[in-house]
Amino acid sequence: MATPTVARVPARTASPVRDWLMQGQPPTNRRFPGPHARPAATHRTQHWWQVMCLTGVDYFSTLGYQPGIAALAAGLLSPVATLVLIALTLLGALPVYRRVAKESPHGEGSIAMLERLLSFWKAKIFVLVLLGFAATDFVITMTLSAADATAHIVENPHVPSVLQGQEVAITLGLLALLGAVFLKGFTEAIGIAVGLVAVYLSLNVVVIGVGLWKVATAPGLVADWGAALTAQHGNPVAMVAVALLVFPKLALGLSGFETGVAVMPHVEGGPDDSEDRPLGRIRGAKRLLTTAALIMSAFLLTSSVVTTLLIPPAEFQPGGQANGRALAFLAHQYLGSGFGTAYDAATVAILWFAGASAMAGLLNLIPRYLPRFGMAPDWAGAVRPLVLVLTAIAFLITWLFHADVNAQGGAYATGVLVLMSSAAVAVTLAARSAGQRRGMLAFGVIAAVLLYTTGANVVERPDGVKIAACFIAAIIVVSLASRLRRSLELRVTNVRLDPLAELFIRDCAHRRRLRLVANEPDARDPAEYRGKLWQIQSDHELPDEDVVFVEVTVRDPSDFETALDVHGEVVHDRYRVLTLQSSAVANALAALLLHVRDETGRGPDIYFEWTEGNPLANVLRFLITGVGEIAPVTREVLREVEPDPGRRPRVHVG
Repeated sequence: MATPTVARVPARTASPVRDWLMQGQPPTNRRFPGPHARPAATHRTQHWWQVMCLTGVDYFSTLGYQPGIAALAAGLLSPVATLVLIALTLLGALPVYRRVAKESPHGEGSIAMLERLLSFWKAKIFVLVLLGFAATDFVITMTLSAADATAHIVENPHVPSVLQGQEVAITLGLLALLGAVFLKGFTEAIGIAVGLVAVYLSLNVVVIGVGLWKVATAPGLVADWGAALTAQHGNPVAMVAVALLVFPKLALGLSGFETGVAVMPHVEGGPDDSEDRPLGRIRGAKRLLTTAALIMSAFLLTSSVVTTLLIPPAEFQPGGQANGRALAFLAHQYLGSGFGTAYDAATVAILWFAGASAMAGLLNLIPRYLPRFGMAPDWAGAVRPLVLVLTAIAFLITWLFHADVNAQGGAYATGVLVLMSSAAVAVTLAARSAGQRRGMLAFGVIAAVLLYTTGANVVERPDGVKIAACFIAAIIVVSLASRLRRSLELRVTNVRLDPLAELFIRDCAHRRRLRLVANEPDARDPAEYRGKLWQIQSDHELPDEDVVFVEVTVRDPSDFETALDVHGEVVHDRYRVLTLQSSAVANALAALLLHVRDETGRGPDIYFEWTEGNPLANVLRFLITGVGEIAPVTREVLREVEPDPGRRPRVHVG
């Protein structure tokens, strides 16, 4: 058959602002104009180490506060507790996310792996809940990091006192600047990230190196620390036990893995990569994750040693000079005010830009899920409108929490740990499905540790779950409202007729009017088709002429869009039947009618019987199960798509 003509869609008035906002968005399939027929927006790929810097601004920036958190939680035991964190990083989180990168190389992360385990609406709601936790993690990463950068600004001794008390305004300014970078483009964001990571890690090498030299040359410092540890905890076993108990408080040091997988589409692949098997991209992502974990582990261990041994415990307490800025304290103390201020500036910059990896993660996740579910508007496939929306949400969170770092810490940790736990569970189930018993057991142990850590964090800081619940509720409400609003769209990406179906349509178009009869398949015996044909001819006073039955089977009503494969068959040597599968009967019939019209140049007629039952109940059935009051919904879908009544296929009900 010839390529179908385009179904007419109301012209959209040109707007320079809209064109700029939607720049880079893949074009809509205008034959069947459901906007979700498009993939997520694409971007120029980069070397894996460059993308590592984009995720590293989140991961590496935790050096700005992680040593202080460890000192407050574990005291003299901070280096031992940090070793536990490193062990879980290298032996737990890293293997988990390397497996996630292999199983989900297009940036969907562990959410996609878990989605495959469920079906229908259960899968969609489950994904929305996990997206709620992801939004909690990523958005709070933006707001908390910007607030922490503000704290480093106002606490610097060289900063004018007039900035004291202006934390909210400064944080909003930093978030606006971050959004402006992403409005410019991903390439610019990655370029900034590479520069910031290089400078920040270099300065930390200097600070930690000087600190280690001071530790090595101070007489008796290490011995005194060891004696104090023994006096407090008795033996190494007790030390490890205590370190395990305080470990959940150090969990922020695990941030960055989920964003590392979410930004995988930006990793440059190999020349032999295909969409189904992007092996080069997977190798690059694994290098990204491994290199970042090794670098961060080295910095975490050495920073915990120098801060624990060189900073008086009182300085870590709230109000102390090392509270939330332990390495900055050492930079000022041992390298002078000038270097210390430079270190502060680098810390502020990387903390400000730590939200970049979170922004990049959300810009990859949202277009891969919500539009596919029909739970986001047309503009959700473009980068710039999403940047504006996410920046506005970050503004709201900052205002609600008064740019307070501590107030947001619980939500941040909850989001990180829930996503990591879900990833561990996903790879455990993947190993089980693959028959990898050892892998299943190993990943199962990791999942148990992360679930324990998540539970302990929730018990200690329940405010994190409350904040996450608000995100989840907002996402579910907005998503379902969007799905409801879009339910009358065509929701079909393509229509393909097999040769027999084409023959039916051509034959009717050449010899007589195109009359289709909608039939709900039941027994499919001769009596069913004979009765349906008699009823339609009686209700509409049709002449005794041939018709073609159309039968739609609902496959998964929770899907939003589908491609229609139409099959023709002759039933009982007499009745011509077109069969197809879709997520909604009315939308599929409308798409078929438009396809037939465009293919033949003649407007088809379709005939229905009235559906029995309460009209409101039938509408709800349509929204949830894809069936219900089919006739009026089919006509309404056609009216939405084709504004010209003269070109609109005709719907008859009797």
